[in-house]
Amino acid sequence: MDKFAARKAKAPILVRGKDGTPLVNEQISLKLKNHQFLFGCGAFESVALMQVQDEEKKAFLADRMEKWLNLFNYGTLPFYWGRYEPVQGTTQEEATLKAAKWLKEKGVTVKGHPLCWHTACANWLMQYDNKEIMRLQLERIHRDVGAFKGVIDMWDVINEVVIMPVFDKYDNAITRLCKEKGRIQLVKEVFEAAKETNPGATLLINDFNTSQAYEILIEGLLAAGVPISVIGIQSHQHQGYWGLEKLHTVLERFSHFGLPIHFTENTLISGDLMPAHIEDLNDWQVPEWPSTPEGEERQAREAAEMYTELFAHPLVEGITTWDPADGAWLGAPSGLMRKDSSLKPVYHKLHSLIHGEWSTDVTLKTDENGYVTLEGYKGEYEAMCGGKKAAFKLSDSQEIVITLA
Repeated sequence: MDKFAARKAKAPILVRGKDGTPLVNEQISLKLKNHQFLFGCGAFESVALMQVQDEEKKAFLADRMEKWLNLFNYGTLPFYWGRYEPVQGTTQEEATLKAAKWLKEKGVTVKGHPLCWHTACANWLMQYDNKEIMRLQLERIHRDVGAFKGVIDMWDVINEVVIMPVFDKYDNAITRLCKEKGRIQLVKEVFEAAKETNPGATLLINDFNTSQAYEILIEGLLAAGVPISVIGIQSHQHQGYWGLEKLHTVLERFSHFGLPIHFTENTLISGDLMPAHIEDLNDWQVPEWPSTPEGEERQAREAAEMYTELFAHPLVEGITTWDPADGAWLGAPSGLMRKDSSLKPVYHKLHSLIHGEWSTDVTLKTDENGYVTLEGYKGEYEAMCGGKKAAFKLSDSQEIVITLA
């Protein structure tokens, strides 16, 4: 049995010339240009690229994003309220929208992260009572989902709800709301606001907590009619690779909902691992956290194994590497590039899988009726014959008609 059967389709294709006549007994090349599966990465630096004035810095970011685009088709952009709107009424909309459009023009699916979260929340909310905070939270969702509609149609609506009402690192407006309303009511209201503003959007709930508590929460949310499109699972592996056993267990437990699954924030370390006794990853702060040659080889092996299992699973629709380069979140060596943007073994390994082993590039001969049968990975294709081209999508077994021009 084909391990990647869920990622493939087989369909008859009628190939026609510009005048509509079937092309008989002609050689035609069919090449996958963009996977249907979402191979993603944090794309925060695209926002910085839209803003930077210094030419040297701009060239550095442009080079990094070019390497990003050579690997990924799915990007996450930052909407942390405290950073996106540091002063009430003053937002990062212009630069973020410019970055989102730039990515979309290059064939990238863009996701916003997140619309509601207790961490990185806007401090200016603290002057208001809970009723006003809730009004502002819903207003924020309507504003941002509406402003980006058609460019960003995928959102992490709410982040890390399991811990939200009991979060005690510091006081914040969203934990206050969650304590008062309860998890299910808060999630219901923010999801409904996002759905109302963009009915066609893909809406995710996202959490690092993969315990039964997250399952119970999702079960309660679905029973309450919350319009969850996708279950988001964070997999920050700063203390070591999960391994196949844990990966399979998590997939099995969250598959029973029958919803698509995204691994939304994945990190694998290419240096020394964070000590096992650290409970909150944010508590591990070291002056330097270097990547090592041995760690880089380990990271490449682990990433290849994990991506292979996730790509094969029929309910998994996307994987997001969180840091494109080392030294980002917590200073960890968790990127696919080093700090100087040189490519690590993990980048080359994933490129060989995504754009090599898991790609389709075939030349077929049309029959006496102008048909070929394509069996390949699902996604966007380019057909070419005699210098003429056509674009089409392979997603199921339905007949495809293409006209070369």
